[in-house]
Amino acid sequence: MKKVEELRISLYSDGADLASILEMYAKPWIRGFTTNPTLMRKAGVSDYEAFGRSLLVAVPGRPISLEVFADDEREMELQALTIATWGANVNVKIPVTNRAGVFLGPLIRRLAEAGVALNVTAILTLDQVERVVEALTPGAWAIVSVFAGRIADTGVDPVPIMAEAKRILRRRPRVQLLWASPRELLNVFQAEEAGCDIITVVPEILRKMDLVGKDLVAYSRETVEMFHRDARTAAYQIDTSQVLAAKGAAGRNRPGSAARSAEDDFCGLGEIAHEVVSTGIGNVKGGPSA
Repeated sequence: MKKVEELRISLYSDGADLASILEMYAKPWIRGFTTNPTLMRKAGVSDYEAFGRSLLVAVPGRPISLEVFADDEREMELQALTIATWGANVNVKIPVTNRAGVFLGPLIRRLAEAGVALNVTAILTLDQVERVVEALTPGAWAIVSVFAGRIADTGVDPVPIMAEAKRILRRRPRVQLLWASPRELLNVFQAEEAGCDIITVVPEILRKMDLVGKDLVAYSRETVEMFHRDARTAAYQIDTSQVLAAKGAAGRNRPGSAARSAEDDFCGLGEIAHEVVSTGIGNVKGGPSA
């Protein structure tokens, strides 16, 4: 499996927590950033414009996608043109449709012709990819964000869809395909196989990059150690006294019990356990109620 430095695909960090953004900015293999109003709200952002402007200053030299949030096409256009003035490294995110499902192709074309670096977002179908390609002018530079994770959430394999989307985008050589909403680290490698140019990943998943290529036997042992450590830390207990009492009583009632070996003892415990599970403690022969 490839190391992170060997990946052809560009890794972007997706989020709105400034501390996490700065943490990811310190990693040279993070090539850009994306965010959206939902992530900002979850992060407690109250002033959209102030946050967006400060973010562009905090992470210079790498592209950052900031999204319009109006639903009216004219207001979207005004927001997009305004966001485009905030910094040279900004990409303006435009949803593929408005809330009524109306395709925003004319707006996408006007913004592309105006020289706005676009990120067309919330795409889930190949028909939408086709229509966006037609809306973009041949020389336009843009990102097309297909929400592969949301496609997978519906039970559909997104990999063939992403591969076909990449084929469609060849008609616009300056347009990049972005795998959006990944659910696990494996998606990074699936996106690369599908030919995607970019994948945007939340920091929680990006922090797992150190696990790539990890020895699975060692990882298995670490998992067992984690379970044991957490149980001890929580001071969990299981009352085994009834099973022990049932074992002792049953052992005393078995012929030759005094000469039984340790192996026989464990086998006997297994037999007692089977009886306990099958019939209940009180019904085991020789048990506490006998």
